Amino acid sequence: MGLIKKILQWKKNREEPDFEVEDWNEVVYDREDYQINDKSQREEYVKGCLEQIAEASKELETLQFEYNMVTAYLKDMEEIEALPEEEMAELIECAKKIDALEQQQSGYKERKNRMSEEMYHKMERLEEEIQEGYEKLSQAEEYQDFIKRDLRKLDGEKHAYLFRRSELRRIIADTRSMAIVCTVAVIVGILILFILQFGFRMNTKLGYLAVAMVGAIAITAIFVKHNDSVKELARVEGGINHIIRLQNTVKIRYVNNTHLLDYLYLKYNVSSASELGKSWQQYQEEKAERHSYLQAERELDQCQKDLLHVLRRYQVKDPMIWLHQTAALLDKKEMVEIRHNLIIRRQSLRRRMDYNKEVIAGKAQAEIKDLVENYPKYAREILDIVGEYEKDFS
Repeated sequence: MGLIKKILQWKKNREEPDFEVEDWNEVVYDREDYQINDKSQREEYVKGCLEQIAEASKELETLQFEYNMVTAYLKDMEEIEALPEEEMAELIECAKKIDALEQQQSGYKERKNRMSEEMYHKMERLEEEIQEGYEKLSQAEEYQDFIKRDLRKLDGEKHAYLFRRSELRRIIADTRSMAIVCTVAVIVGILILFILQFGFRMNTKLGYLAVAMVGAIAITAIFVKHNDSVKELARVEGGINHIIRLQNTVKIRYVNNTHLLDYLYLKYNVSSASELGKSWQQYQEEKAERHSYLQAERELDQCQKDLLHVLRRYQVKDPMIWLHQTAALLDKKEMVEIRHNLIIRRQSLRRRMDYNKEVIAGKAQAEIKDLVENYPKYAREILDIVGEYEKDFS
């Protein structure tokens, strides 16, 4: 009865397992298949966590610079809105003159497919960084495709390894069952021969020899198969550990690159690098045409100088940007919209900073701390690896 149950269980275990596609936004810290007592695997796992911390720190430096710049813009807006009534009136007067002159100049620019004032000024504000932004956006989109291909490849390799691991585990279970079956069969055969020899006075020497030979061959073949499967299972589990480590590194890059793309799309108000490139090309043509009206814009230039003078007098950190945002000085709704956009950008940066600091670096640090606490006998060795890594990257 027990043998039938094992055979039925063997058939059930042979059913192909299902594997779910992993969430690429989730960084996995799974040391289930790591042999922490093994020095090389322990060192590999700790270094993997440290590499993730280093990558998060590098990303944080870039994000902090952009965050400070956006914060400075918001602070300038607060300074302007906090001006006394007389100073604000002077500022609005300059803004009105600029706005009126810009309206007069619009007659020169009446043509089809002309870039809107809003878009032109937006591109003008971003002029110094638009080329770099376009290249960064193009590279980020290409890199995103590259990362996706890598993740799909790693997912496929991992699923293949997982399938092979389950297959090997079935083979190991099968060989154990077959070894029991062969042993029972040999014992039964010997008992039958024993009965024939002493009960029916038959010559069973050749029978004993045949049973022993067949049993030895079968058990030897089963043992070899079982031993080979155990060795291969160890190699497969090592491969799974290596793929998980690679996936973690690629996932971090995928998440950061996804956030970078979202931020750049938000910053430039586009849906792709090609759209930004088209707008940039249109802006360059527009700029060349507008340059021919330079003489007619002298008065506008003087008014802009006056506005800069007023803004500098009130210690606005970046007064140049307000030359192209006079509508915000005249219309509170426009000011609110610009502030809202800056706040969204800052929140996006803050989320990315928090993600790198708390999720990536934080989890990796917690994982190292957990290792130290759960494996106190390796604590000094782990801390030495951390210290050496920090020294190399300091």
